[in-house]
Amino acid sequence: MRLRSNHSLSLLTLLTAIAVSISGPVLAQSGPPDSPPADWGPISINLEEYEYPYPVEHMDFRVYGQDVRIAYMDVAPTGPANGRTVIFHHGGFYYSWYWEDQIRALSEAGYRVIAKDRLGWGKSAKPTIPYSISLWASNTARLMDYLGIEQAALVGHSIGGQMVTRFAFLYPERITHLVTVNQIGLTDRRGGRGFEPLTGDEYTNPDMDAVYASLLAWADRNYVQWRPEYQEHMRLRYGYQLSGDWPRMYYVYRLTGNMRNMDTIVNDWQHIETPTLILGGEEDYPTFAEEAWNAASILPNGDVFLIPNVGHNPHEEAPEVLTRELLRFLGT
Repeated sequence: MRLRSNHSLSLLTLLTAIAVSISGPVLAQSGPPDSPPADWGPISINLEEYEYPYPVEHMDFRVYGQDVRIAYMDVAPTGPANGRTVIFHHGGFYYSWYWEDQIRALSEAGYRVIAKDRLGWGKSAKPTIPYSISLWASNTARLMDYLGIEQAALVGHSIGGQMVTRFAFLYPERITHLVTVNQIGLTDRRGGRGFEPLTGDEYTNPDMDAVYASLLAWADRNYVQWRPEYQEHMRLRYGYQLSGDWPRMYYVYRLTGNMRNMDTIVNDWQHIETPTLILGGEEDYPTFAEEAWNAASILPNGDVFLIPNVGHNPHEEAPEVLTRELLRFLGT
């Protein structure tokens, strides 16, 4: 088991903290506006009107008797090709486009880069099916088959970290490196949560004032230093709920939430031999750092790299630091 010691991290942590503290205030603003901008309107639940940073392609297939499609970006190396592939998985209510900085950097370093919208979100289909972490992991294997990719390194943020961990457990021969970025579910929190099966009647017309208040709370919870570009996440989430298709999207949203609360990957760790890096902004929820080190101590080949003064989305708050460490790890 390979664990980086706190002592060996101390100098790098100090230098990273200085770099983040210097660059942050120059670009940062105090926070998002107190009320939604007047030009915020409905957004289609499949983001037809939203342009991604690279061309989007689709894989069509059937699951649970339904015709569905997964949207993905397939970016070829722009530097000398190294013959290796990295597949990015976004977080719970995010989108593959927010990996833009990492896609560009890895492509320049010679990697083929795939970034997909998981089934049920972004530009992918929104079927009403029993979602699960294992289903999402199997969709990645299906996409690899479709694209002719035998092995790849997998990177997952937030709930995407659970997906790539489950992939490493289910398909160990197909993954070369496992990277989680501020993964949720680093402990098993199912106990005492109960279970509420959906009846199909849960949807009510959203109170848009309450929706925006919840988005303000989300912004405060996820970022240490606010930048205007983060507001794009708020615009899309707000616009979804103004869409005529929001009732269907809400149902998928609730199904996903139920799944997240009733599945866990903590029992997968001891069986995963894949070299694993737990990356993250140190200023996530209060116990994140402790839980990250505990997970790494169980993973047979686990390591940890935490970025100080950065929150839940380090690939946005400190993209240079995260990308540098990601490239270092993938090069091992």
